[in-house]
Amino acid sequence: MIVVMRMGSPMSSVESVVKRIADLGGQAHVSHGTERTIIGVIGDQRTLNPQTLEVLADVEKVVPILHRFKLTSRDFRPERTVISIGDVAIGGDEVVIMAGPCAVESEEQLWETAQAVKKAGAKILRGGAFKPRTSPYSFQGLGFEGLRLLREVADELGMLVVTEVVSPEMVPLVAEYADILQVGTRNMSNHSLLRMVGQTQHPVLLKRGMMATIEEFLMAAEYILTYDNYQVMLCERGIRTFETFTRNTLDISAIPALHELSHLPVIVDPSHSTGKAFLVEYASRAAIAAGADGLIVEVHPHPEEALSDGVQSLRPEKFAAMMADLKRVAMAVGRVL
Repeated sequence: MIVVMRMGSPMSSVESVVKRIADLGGQAHVSHGTERTIIGVIGDQRTLNPQTLEVLADVEKVVPILHRFKLTSRDFRPERTVISIGDVAIGGDEVVIMAGPCAVESEEQLWETAQAVKKAGAKILRGGAFKPRTSPYSFQGLGFEGLRLLREVADELGMLVVTEVVSPEMVPLVAEYADILQVGTRNMSNHSLLRMVGQTQHPVLLKRGMMATIEEFLMAAEYILTYDNYQVMLCERGIRTFETFTRNTLDISAIPALHELSHLPVIVDPSHSTGKAFLVEYASRAAIAAGADGLIVEVHPHPEEALSDGVQSLRPEKFAAMMADLKRVAMAVGRVL
């Protein structure tokens, strides 16, 4: 349920409600909106009686949240969440582009790619240092050396870093080097990992599980938000269907659906969702037209030599041409890129 405070309620009244919720064995999550303060209440509904809270000073009303996901929902926070990292705002008017290689392979490869995507307009450098692969014989990433290179190159170019963290024990290390912690599709339901990234208070890019429903996706985000970490981006990266021509099936309808149900920014991965470089531009156009707040795109200077996902990686010149085209799409839907 949520407790809606009266307009202009003093902080003392909010604190009294929070204390009463704690006394009843619940957990309070305070959201200060532009007009009113809303308090999300998590806990055993048998002891958290709405009437007990309605009588408290400056409480306007107590409203049940019908969705299983509480803190992620629009009921709890009607305004869209905008995540600010340095001078980059994700979830606002600008469509933010994250781009780079699937995996960091060498210093030369990363520098060449990063310079190209930066010049084309990307603000966040993506790249895998630790790669959870389907096959144990595939390239698993450079590990710590990959993290170091990502940070070094991004700092030199004035970019942010997003990279995947694959286990709970590695979260502190990756958080030292990355501005955004990525939780991959295989780990969407790794609750130990979700709890750990939630505790860091670091921005998180949460990818939808390859066979997850929208509700399951939002419930995974809920794990992170229960630690008062609201810096979560929901990433639609395609789901597994009967289709075999594409790597996955991009769920375009998930973009407006997530915006309708949740206040969190929505990012789209056109590379993994299609699995084919020639489809990335078309998927990117559709994603921005449908309301995506950003894209995360794989780019490689020599895709034919890539150690991971070369078939879906754009060459730098193709990425630059796509960016010019996407600016027009963004403008058409009232956004900037």
